[in-house]
Amino acid sequence: MFGFFGLGKKRSKLGRWLDNRGISQTWLAEKAGVNRNTINELAAGDTDRSPTTRTISKIIKALREVDPSVKADDFFDM
Repeated sequence: MFGFFGLGKKRSKLGRWLDNRGISQTWLAEKAGVNRNTINELAAGDTDRSPTTRTISKIIKALREVDPSVKADDFFDM
């Protein structure tokens, strides 16, 4: 689950949050039940793609296992 990620990559708020905590995108994808490509795109921040409310909810639920205080608007424009 933990390691060194995101070195030198363009990152979104979500991507930087994952990197700072050493959390892999694979871990998040599995915990959230979301396709890994979706997590990759959202963490990269170089896409115009907006996740659905359901996808955001799944991601936040998984992230709260690491930090119970996270909110959707910490990462996504709502």
